Amino acid sequence: MIERSGTLEALLFLSPDPLPAAALADAIGIEEDEAVEALQALAAALDAEGRGLVLREISGGWQLSSHPEAEDAARRLLAKPRTPPLTPAQAETLAIVAYLQPVSRPEIARIRGVNAESAAQTLIERGMIEEAGRSQFGAVLYRTTDLFLRLFGLRSADELPDVTAWDPSPEIAANIRERLLRAGEARLGVPAAAAPAEGREHEADAAGEAEGAPAPVIPIA
Repeated sequence: MIERSGTLEALLFLSPDPLPAAALADAIGIEEDEAVEALQALAAALDAEGRGLVLREISGGWQLSSHPEAEDAARRLLAKPRTPPLTPAQAETLAIVAYLQPVSRPEIARIRGVNAESAAQTLIERGMIEEAGRSQFGAVLYRTTDLFLRLFGLRSADELPDVTAWDPSPEIAANIRERLLRAGEARLGVPAAAAPAEGREHEADAAGEAEGAPAPVIPIA
């Protein structure tokens, strides 16, 4: 169990703005003067231990900030280009790989309804997925990496949230149902003319890689 100063440190870390002692006291369940005393002790401890953080009383509240002596290093670090967030296409592709791994690119394209090559390649370059051999028909299989687990705070893929607990809106459920139906039609060899135009754009890519036996289409209730 953490001490009172540790709880205060956690609350201050979570807030981007200065927190009044009264608000901190109320959150912890102590008197305001006790909170002030604990905050002063925390500030002194951070300074005495030569920590990279300092606790200041500013703008009517208390706030953690980086130590002034770390400013030059912080400027050099933050001046570097930051990794952009995942696009919706990349996030969709990553989710499919995470839950169905190992899974091939044509299968990802069929589930998404669009070409998956660009999204998969970006995820490989960012170290979030990797090749995991080939299927018996020669298609490259993908799986998530240790970096993926670290970024999402997971010990293993078994800790991924249970998809049965997800409650999508009717619009999202209808969209997923349509994609799954298109994927099923592609597996059964339904002519391209019968599928929506959005799904046809990935056929040239998917046809270029042999695919294994079709898996059953999962209905969305």
